Amino acid sequence: MKTCLIIAAAIVCLAPLSSAQAEVRFGRNVYIGGHNFSHQTYGPKRKLRVHLYDRQPRNAGCKWQTGRHSATRVCHLKGR
Repeated sequence: MKTCLIIAAAIVCLAPLSSAQAEVRFGRNVYIGGHNFSHQTYGPKRKLRVHLYDRQPRNAGCKWQTGRHSATRVCHLKGR
C-alpha cells in the first residue's frame, strides 16, 4: 500500500514537468479574422502567432521570426 502511494505521489509531482507536443493542421476554408490560413501546419518547430486589431495595424502583414530552435510566423491583421 505504501509503495502505491509513493508511486502515485511521484507521478503527480512529475506530471507538470512533461511538455505536451501538439501539431495543428488547418484544413480547407480556415479563416482567422477574415484572412485565409488554409492548408498550413504548425507544431513545436513552426509556430503561429496572430494579432487581430479593430483598426489597420501599423505593421500589417505576416513575418517569420527565427529563433534558436524554432520559427514563428507573426501576423498583425485587421479583423473583420
